[in-house]
Amino acid sequence: MPAPLALLAAPVVASAAGELVAQAPRIAKDIQQKAREAAQDFEAVFLNSMFEPMFTGLDSEGPFGGNGSNGIWRSFLSEEYAKSFAKAGGIGLADHVQTALLAAQEARNR
Repeated sequence: MPAPLALLAAPVVASAAGELVAQAPRIAKDIQQKAREAAQDFEAVFLNSMFEPMFTGLDSEGPFGGNGSNGIWRSFLSEEYAKSFAKAGGIGLADHVQTALLAAQEARNR
């Protein structure tokens, strides 16, 4: 999708997401919460795969001691960054995933 069309479609999708969540009394609150958590987890995994390359070229001793454990500790750090970003709102991916999960749940309940 060309960039201008994607920008125009984003508010429509976000609006549809809000309407689906707001108008979903048939979907139990616990299912909505589980869908939100799953969507945030998915976004965290995506963000983690984006954050990991930030640390690949670093060869300093820094706080990790400069030995082979750097990779392990840095992977933990990028994972926590990703979780933190996703929980704080992320890049909006979780909203779209939640909408898709709730729509699939609604379709299955029909």
